[in-house]
Amino acid sequence: MRGLQFLAACLTGLLIPLCFTGPAVVLPAIGQALGGSPTQLSWIMNAYILSYGGAMMVAGSLTDIYGRRRLWLTGLAGFCVFTFAIPFAPSVLWIDILRLLQGLGGAAAFAAAMSSLAPLFTGAARTRAFSLLGTTFGLGLSFGPLVSGWMVEASGWQSVFYATGIIGVLGLGLVAVSTRHGQETVSGTPDWPGAITFTLALGLFTWGMLRVPESGWHDILVVTALLASGVVFIGFTVIERRAAHPMLDLDFFRDPGFLGVQVLAASPAFLFILLIVILPGRFIGIDGYGALQAGKMMVWLAAPLLLVPFLAALLTRWFRPGSLSAVGLLLVAAGLVWLASGFAQGGGQALHLPLLLIGIGIGVPWGLMDAMAVSVVSPERVGMATGIFNTVRVSADGVAIAMIGALLATLIQHRLSQAALTTPKETLLEASSRAALGEIHTASSLLPGFESLLSQSYAASFITILYVLAGLAVLTACAIYTLLRVRQTQTQG
Repeated sequence: MRGLQFLAACLTGLLIPLCFTGPAVVLPAIGQALGGSPTQLSWIMNAYILSYGGAMMVAGSLTDIYGRRRLWLTGLAGFCVFTFAIPFAPSVLWIDILRLLQGLGGAAAFAAAMSSLAPLFTGAARTRAFSLLGTTFGLGLSFGPLVSGWMVEASGWQSVFYATGIIGVLGLGLVAVSTRHGQETVSGTPDWPGAITFTLALGLFTWGMLRVPESGWHDILVVTALLASGVVFIGFTVIERRAAHPMLDLDFFRDPGFLGVQVLAASPAFLFILLIVILPGRFIGIDGYGALQAGKMMVWLAAPLLLVPFLAALLTRWFRPGSLSAVGLLLVAAGLVWLASGFAQGGGQALHLPLLLIGIGIGVPWGLMDAMAVSVVSPERVGMATGIFNTVRVSADGVAIAMIGALLATLIQHRLSQAALTTPKETLLEASSRAALGEIHTASSLLPGFESLLSQSYAASFITILYVLAGLAVLTACAIYTLLRVRQTQTQG
């Protein structure tokens, strides 16, 4: 039964990357079929990120109260229902709503799946199990775009959601067969005030950040959302300090090891998931690649996740996971610098090896951090710990995409402004934002006669972004190594 339960967890984990890669591929087809504004279409991705990230920690806490099996089955059932409903949606707005609900079900299912693995394995076996779980993520990220693209061309965009729902049903059946009632002790009552305030704070922050690329930092809704998020989060910390059974034990953050794991959880969002999102836009919109050619280029980046996480788990026999993770992030930094050089040389085949190195580098912590997340807390707090960990990991995706997208648009606008153009500032802002999204032809139509300048500004700004990310990778590697080293010293002392 343990093997079937592990397989159920892997299928649940596979749903997560498929819910990112599949919808990203079918957005143009949905737009052609149902219409919808660019903002509505973008929320097909953003709604899932917002609800999944916002509900993850709440779901992790609920597993400790209601039991992993119950929440796992409930979450997968809801996920399947909403996924199968998406192809029948009459408008893009309805798809946005269903994606929001789909994220809630996915968060509950994955939080329960993660916490269920912790008591099944110990020591090196636990590390290997979580590394295999990381490999399933790599499978979805590596081949999800290619398979989704093939399915869209063969039978329409609806087939992508049907396929995802079928995987969910298979996982649901495995959970029902492999888990039993009465295998775990549950206690406590839900911390609903904490759950509501935390979800609201994270939701406001994520929503505000996702508006930045299209509205700018000075937009009244952006400023209001971010300020309100800060106020609500302060209220959340007060509630958690006073609650008898808090959803989040704030004492966790006094542990350097726990802090290190959270930093590690956020790193793939900025150093890998971000590239999965922005590179296809660059390849197709700027470099003139076809969709299939761009997909093949992305395989160089994502394919290492099929093997490297498992190899990293084997290396833990001789090296500590924290040290291996830091080395992996340094490899990512080197790959990003190399990638910047490859783009400066004209791209093409010069990008293959840098992309491969980035994929190898991020694959090292990818297969280790899930096991690390459950190893820094006591067994009875695993649900809460995994909820926090996955909240950080998933919500960081939306934040990273929004922040770097805004930075890229700002850099492009700054370079255009330096050229002393007489174009109104509003037009420069719109052209810069369009270019940052890879819509170079639309941006050029806003600045007729300056197509070459716009392309040069984008190319230089994109390389700057890669250098910024490389520096971030180095700083993150140092922070993780230091925090986990401090915890190791405290434990030994």
